Amino acid sequence: MRYRGCGFPNALAHCRRHTAVHFVFALLGAIVAVCLALPKPASAQNTLTAAGLPVESPITSADRPAKQPPARDLTIEGLVSYGHYHIFASGEDCKMYDIGIEYDRHTWGHLLGSRVDWVAEIMPMVLLHQPTEMDIWGNPLTTTFKTVPGIEVAPIGVRWLWRDGKAIKPYLMAKGGILVFAQKPLSNRTTYENLSLQSSIGLQVRINERFDLRLGLFGDYHFSDAFIVPVNPGLDVMNASMGLTYHIGSKRRIAVR
Repeated sequence: MRYRGCGFPNALAHCRRHTAVHFVFALLGAIVAVCLALPKPASAQNTLTAAGLPVESPITSADRPAKQPPARDLTIEGLVSYGHYHIFASGEDCKMYDIGIEYDRHTWGHLLGSRVDWVAEIMPMVLLHQPTEMDIWGNPLTTTFKTVPGIEVAPIGVRWLWRDGKAIKPYLMAKGGILVFAQKPLSNRTTYENLSLQSSIGLQVRINERFDLRLGLFGDYHFSDAFIVPVNPGLDVMNASMGLTYHIGSKRRIAVR
């Protein structure tokens, strides 16, 4: 028996070729199915550290370095006024002296290359040196003087500190609070309680890793009763300050230039 166009031997060879092709494809399909069914090994990214070294076990939170606390400073500072002017107040011929404890905490990141700190201060001793008698607007009526003690709390403040970690660090600071006197200041028509606003510019000079010397080169000290009562003489004085700053916590990293 013969097929059209070919003999029986040719037909048998043709069938054998098709059978071999089907067998190869079936074998490849089985291999692919087995590979898909097997569990996937851990990827190289999961088994390598950030440095590219293999590890035997995954990194846990206990293995990570502890988060460093923000930079914090504690300063004991004294202030002395050396003149006054009229900006928002009319008081004259007065001087201010105080001793305070200030806390600075790096809270608000950086701005224009400076470290931005939250500032709070308590001044347990504030001394107002003023004429013994003054009119209702704070003008002196006598040449004799008296000292009026007070206490101040300034919880709202901000400090911009440049060159953090260097030997000399310029700063700009502003802080506000409440100032309470033992007697009515400047005039007997004002109040015992006054609002205060301080601003200063200066330098912090490194002594060692723990301590800085603070030099307030120029500052403004303002207080007034903010028209809580109809009479509001107030006072603006120029001042200089000096203090000792302690860096709280671990030793600070000092940049050497």
